[in-house]
Amino acid sequence: MKENVRGKIVVMGAGESGIGAAVLAKKKGWEVWVSDASEIKPKYLQELAVNNIPFEAGRHTEKKFFEADCIVKSPGIPGEIALLTEAKKLGVELISEIEFGYRYCSAPVIAVTGSNGKTTTTQLIYHLLIHGGYNACMAGNVGDSFAKAVLEKAPEVFVLEVSSFQLDDIHTFNPHIGILLNISPDHLDRYQYNFDLYAEAKWKLTQNMGKADTLVYNADDLFLTKKLGTVSLPFQKLAFGEEKRSRDAWIEGSALVGTAFQIDFSSLQLLGIHNQLNCLAAILTTIRWGMNPKDIEMSLQDFKPVVHRLETLESYKGIAFINDSKATNVESVKYALQAMEKPIVWIVGGVDKGNDYQILQDLVRDKVKSMVILGSGEEKLKEAFPFLSAHPSQSMQQAIEQALTIAQHGDVILLSPACASFDLFENYEDRGNQFKKAVRDLVRKI
Repeated sequence: MKENVRGKIVVMGAGESGIGAAVLAKKKGWEVWVSDASEIKPKYLQELAVNNIPFEAGRHTEKKFFEADCIVKSPGIPGEIALLTEAKKLGVELISEIEFGYRYCSAPVIAVTGSNGKTTTTQLIYHLLIHGGYNACMAGNVGDSFAKAVLEKAPEVFVLEVSSFQLDDIHTFNPHIGILLNISPDHLDRYQYNFDLYAEAKWKLTQNMGKADTLVYNADDLFLTKKLGTVSLPFQKLAFGEEKRSRDAWIEGSALVGTAFQIDFSSLQLLGIHNQLNCLAAILTTIRWGMNPKDIEMSLQDFKPVVHRLETLESYKGIAFINDSKATNVESVKYALQAMEKPIVWIVGGVDKGNDYQILQDLVRDKVKSMVILGSGEEKLKEAFPFLSAHPSQSMQQAIEQALTIAQHGDVILLSPACASFDLFENYEDRGNQFKKAVRDLVRKI
């Protein structure tokens, strides 16, 4: 598909990415049809109306899909459903929204993926570039959809957070700098409970990268080091990790170190070794882009942590509250537990995504005094941690009330769920916001 190609396009899913793709397609001359099996939110209905884009809600009309030249699938929809499988058999091209946006993109792309740390690292890179005087635009899984940003912005560089779901359906998408932070079990329910399928989806970030491009990667990640050691790759590589060895950037105590920089991490507003690694990835990326290490160091001082990721809230009667609602997998929770220095009352639970809690056993035994199970997943969590007392709850208010009956002065109540939020909440942001509101309401009573 080139700029001058037109035809019929179906956009499947009318959320942020779907609407962005639909509006871009309309502006580029496509005959657009938007289809969503659920109800469409009012703000997106308004965008469809303003742009005169026809749509359906609550169903998918097969004829529209089978007659299309291209289907742009929103990332939350599995590609293996019968309707899409049949459409592909008929020769209809199936792509993701980031692929569609990329085909109309005239600026280079920096793209970040990984099981954990994507949002923080994407925001770090964007923050550093903006403070360095570059005209950058952040989009993808954070901020606007890529397709919408391509239509409305003309930056020097796009900084994208991309998920495995978005990478599943790329064909030409080619970041100038790709960042692979880590690959650990997540979303396995979407990948037939097969880690290799999930890992290969992440690796697709590199599939179109050439000798002018650069991969910034975590040299501590077993999948990535094995992959890089077994295949011949045309792109350049920059490695970061916890120890020096043959890496381009590493950690020495509280210092972030590379051949051209040494930065005191303890002076930054971030917690945990995982954020040290995220910073190393961002520093290597922005140096490769052309930034001066001294400017990077100055800009890092102003960076504020991502909302819902190890976010320190007000304390209540000597009890600290940490909002880590964005921790929707086991590896992310591991980082949160490692960052805690006080005894923990752990609020955990939600929709299980194929979690294996084994890697948390030692950390939980050492650091957690009790767990409050929020929503579903109770039996699996009790089985994984039989040495902990477990307190079920079915609302955020109830969870905090339960936690307060256990926590003592000097403890921390940590919301780090390891699970998706869709049993009790709209999304992880809603879960985190409810936690923050409940804490604020508590503090006001003092």
